[in-house]
Amino acid sequence: HGARWYLFTLYILVYFTDILDGYLARKLNQVSELGKIIDPLADKILVILVVIYLYYFDLIPAIYFWIIVLRDLIIFTGGIFVSKKIGFVLPSNYLGKATVFSIGIFIIFVTLGFNSNDIVYKVFYIISIGLSFASVVSYGARGFKEIKKVNNETV
Repeated sequence: HGARWYLFTLYILVYFTDILDGYLARKLNQVSELGKIIDPLADKILVILVVIYLYYFDLIPAIYFWIIVLRDLIIFTGGIFVSKKIGFVLPSNYLGKATVFSIGIFIIFVTLGFNSNDIVYKVFYIISIGLSFASVVSYGARGFKEIKKVNNETV
């Protein structure tokens, strides 16, 4: 259980410093194109590493592991493709932020020892999976819309 508490503490620390970093960047008008790439990439790396740990120690089911990993890979690679086509990085939207938040809450509960027998585990498991699918569809639709807009402007 010691490793779980270490993971929990580290995850909480990184999670809240990321929130603070984003807040300060917007508040101080320090948002940059590079930051729009690096911050979500760091978030995805953190989530994937933690999900790998939880899966390795059999604390989450394989399906959850694959949904989260594939979601992040699809959104990241799709984001690179779209940004090359349109010339800028699409900012995250509220659905994406809600998805990351729900995954974060689920991870926190799992590191605290909640499991599939607990209602809070089940609730955030279902919410985070549902939001994961919705966010992939949302980012895909936004990306295609922006590409179409750029293509129409260049005709």
